[in-house]
Amino acid sequence: MGKLQLDQGMINAARESAKKIVADIKEHIDLHSTVSVERAVLRLFGVDGVNPEDIPLPNVLQEQISKNGKLGMGAAFWLVNGMLAYNLDVQALAEEAGRGKIDLIRTASQDYAKVKEVMDELAVKALAKIVAKRKERDIYLRNLGEGPKPYLYVIVATGNIYEDVVQAKAAVRQGADIIAVIRSTGQSLLDYVPYGATTEGFGGTLATQENFRIMRRALDEAGTEVGRYIRLTNYCSGLCMPEIAVMGALERLDVMLNDSMYGIIFRDINMQRTFADQYFSRMVNGYAGIVINTGEDNYLTTADAVEAAHTVLASQFINEQFAYLSGMPAGLMGLGHAFEISPDLEDGFVLELAQAQLIREVFPEAPIKFMPPTKFITGNIFKGHVQDAMFNVASILTGQSIHLLGILTEAMDLANCWMKPKAL
Repeated sequence: MGKLQLDQGMINAARESAKKIVADIKEHIDLHSTVSVERAVLRLFGVDGVNPEDIPLPNVLQEQISKNGKLGMGAAFWLVNGMLAYNLDVQALAEEAGRGKIDLIRTASQDYAKVKEVMDELAVKALAKIVAKRKERDIYLRNLGEGPKPYLYVIVATGNIYEDVVQAKAAVRQGADIIAVIRSTGQSLLDYVPYGATTEGFGGTLATQENFRIMRRALDEAGTEVGRYIRLTNYCSGLCMPEIAVMGALERLDVMLNDSMYGIIFRDINMQRTFADQYFSRMVNGYAGIVINTGEDNYLTTADAVEAAHTVLASQFINEQFAYLSGMPAGLMGLGHAFEISPDLEDGFVLELAQAQLIREVFPEAPIKFMPPTKFITGNIFKGHVQDAMFNVASILTGQSIHLLGILTEAMDLANCWMKPKAL
């Protein structure tokens, strides 16, 4: 029995309720795909790059298929059908289509058995790439080891990936275990993934596969220097959730912000699309051994942390069941919560401890993500120091897994504080 002596019967009943909710939605998921899921499949099969107008080739192919109402057959089918018809490999076909020289839908139909055979071959190759990246992580962990828990999670995001690298390495040398590259403001609402390395962004750095590759290489260098494996985080949410999951799997990211409902609640994204996208993205993340971080901490930035505490737990139960449905083990479910009770509330710290311990006991196998105070951080830096210190104490006392560092100016001047890793 845990410290809080929780009623296991009530916990089991809550899980059963969440399971019923998720099972009902799964019926819809099973019957639908989305444009981003199909683009993610194209990326897994090797489609990369942009056309002469700088439109990502996965978008070009998906739009060719969608405008003719044929996406329901799956982008993989049309891709392979074109490969066989024109005797081209994946990338060559995509580039020809990107130049407008090939229309996949108007391509003569090939023998379906052969199409299916090649689709299966491409799928096996794609999965092998992900497995190889997972083995790379295992080798680094075996050779370098890792820092003690809770992992210290530090944000960098200047807009310029090369400046992010400088700051990330500085943070690693000061003890960071996880580097998170905050995504540029508004990218979650772009229905395409930008291409290549980027040097401009607002409030963050654009999530691109090349940016993932650059930061992964930098953190491997920094980890070798300090003698411990450094994990990389980015944001697998928004309209391109499945595609970013694929990119992260191919570039050996370790943690992905990935919530089953965040896009619906906080970004007003179509809920039917979001549920299908999160299902696919979590299958990819689970296969790649990527820890997901859910977004329950966001509830507490918009609602009272005492009155709305139950919404955090309810969301965690639902996120857990969606993750199980996608084949993720509990050890990859970084369920989120935050230290956001008003410091002016009598016994507020005791309530924070109780809430943190509650989540730790209800989800004992999950790598829980604990967010620092932001909502009640003010210009009083002395009070801010105390709030962050109390957060640190709560994190250690309750055995949290992923500990985001409190930064004094959080919620006041985010862009400025992100650009000052020396504040660690």
